[in-house]
Amino acid sequence: MGRRNNTNVSDFILMGLTDSEEIRPVLFTLFLLIYLVTLLGNTGMILIIRLDLQLHTPMYFFLSHLSFLDLRYSTVITPKTLENLLTSTKYISFVGCFTQMYFFVFLGATECFLLASMAYDRYVAICNPLQYPVVMSTTLCRSLITASYVIGFSVSFVNVLCINTLHFCGSNVIHHFFCDTPPILALSCTDTHNIEIMVIVVSGWTLMVSLTTISVSYASILSTILKINSTSGKRKAFSTCASHLLGVTIFYGTMIFTYLKPGKSYSLGKDQVASVFYTIVIPMLNPLIYSLRNKEVKNALIRVMQERAQGM
Repeated sequence: MGRRNNTNVSDFILMGLTDSEEIRPVLFTLFLLIYLVTLLGNTGMILIIRLDLQLHTPMYFFLSHLSFLDLRYSTVITPKTLENLLTSTKYISFVGCFTQMYFFVFLGATECFLLASMAYDRYVAICNPLQYPVVMSTTLCRSLITASYVIGFSVSFVNVLCINTLHFCGSNVIHHFFCDTPPILALSCTDTHNIEIMVIVVSGWTLMVSLTTISVSYASILSTILKINSTSGKRKAFSTCASHLLGVTIFYGTMIFTYLKPGKSYSLGKDQVASVFYTIVIPMLNPLIYSLRNKEVKNALIRVMQERAQGM
């Protein structure tokens, strides 16, 4: 991915989050704990869904892929961030930087459309429950997952291909803790106007198409819930999508804040805080959001543990 004839830069320097010798060990410990919880939570979620037959439903099929994406998403960013917090040398190769950026965009775009698929699943479950087993067939679920990965791949390929046409001949210092699009655009010594427009169009399309799908789905869900007469029925219907709605709000809120603006308006402090949230914190939060608020997952965990205990 690194076209060396297009740049005089052979590697980049990731400045990271702070230069303070006192703060870096604190951040290292915090991020390491978050990463371990992320690995444990998402791996545990995947295993529970696989091992418990009662969770072999479309909703948990999508949720297992969300956990898989969060595992990969966090692993693309966090290990290198931890390494840079420990060492004084913060170099990343040109190819390594573009590889990290490719997988970061790929996984992020894929998650956008996976969340949209999950919203559609909740729409069918609440607004058309009698047809749910027919509509949300195994074939459709697999098609939605495949489409999410294909779109993610395409979006990331276009993004990296555009940035790879830029010329880097000056500073190689990235004022960020990972290779993200805005700070890399800021390093180019050629005009980035057209590339910025392309990146905004692709990012905007990804966010808007997926977010529109989610918004329409939840508008229909809300309309259906309001028509339910019993309070307990409304509460039960809302509880089935509350976790997903919370996860969507956190994910899209930070994404829109960071990416739907010109690269030249990149702000070191604010954008880094937002980036820490959606690259390191959200992958940890998702399994907690979907498990702590979900009785089915709790009961499945108990059943799996009981089966393992009886089998010993």
